[in-house]
Amino acid sequence: MKALKLYAVGYLVFLYAPILLLPLFAFNDAKVISFPLSGFTTHWFTEMTKIPALYAAFKNSLTIALCAALISTILGIFAARAATRFSFAGKGPIMGLIMLPLVLPDVIVAISLLVVLLQLGIALQTWTVIMGHVLICLPFSIAILNAAFQALDRSLEEAAIDLGETRVSTFRLVILPLVMPGIISSLLIAFTISFDEFIVSYFLTGSSPTLPVYIYGQFRYPAKVPVIMALGTLLVLGSFVLLSIAEYFRRRGIKRRGGQDTGGFL
Repeated sequence: MKALKLYAVGYLVFLYAPILLLPLFAFNDAKVISFPLSGFTTHWFTEMTKIPALYAAFKNSLTIALCAALISTILGIFAARAATRFSFAGKGPIMGLIMLPLVLPDVIVAISLLVVLLQLGIALQTWTVIMGHVLICLPFSIAILNAAFQALDRSLEEAAIDLGETRVSTFRLVILPLVMPGIISSLLIAFTISFDEFIVSYFLTGSSPTLPVYIYGQFRYPAKVPVIMALGTLLVLGSFVLLSIAEYFRRRGIKRRGGQDTGGFL
């Protein structure tokens, strides 16, 4: 038992220690990332507001992440509904094919998409990045929404139909409100994954880079590394907030369905 605790502590330190260094150097007064620290400053956070290219990359990433999260969640709702409610020929292979990007390396997905787009003569632009991000985010949305639809009490749907509601109105008025915590969780998780995605964005982006691609390019200039550290600190904080909100709605959905919480994102 003691060895297991030591392993858990060591794993957490190995996992989170590099992340904790971000705010440490983000508030460091020196331009060189090294110890000992020279002093405390918020100068690097102020410098971020003076870089137009950073704003453009952030806006591009925000647009792509919002579109990818929305599309992934809408497609995930239909896929999860079909997988949990209906039986049809080839359901297993079809769902397995949809979930395949979950286990494929991102670089393989990115290169494959790039080759297809180039062969079709399609120029790389914002919507090509959105398409790639949807492919990456969709399996996560389906996994979250599958759990929400599986825990849904079918008797509520049958009761609404018996009372005169159509299947469309039952889906809109009964089913969607019950799975809404799962939908919100899917939106937040897909948004976080898309916003942080680098490999697919790097291969499919056009003349307007996303924020991860912009950050990668800035590491060629040592003088700009402290600003990137400050930016990374804000991104880590934002990701933690989004995941916390997603976990809140996931647990809220469990309580509404009368289930037990056995763990989740956090």
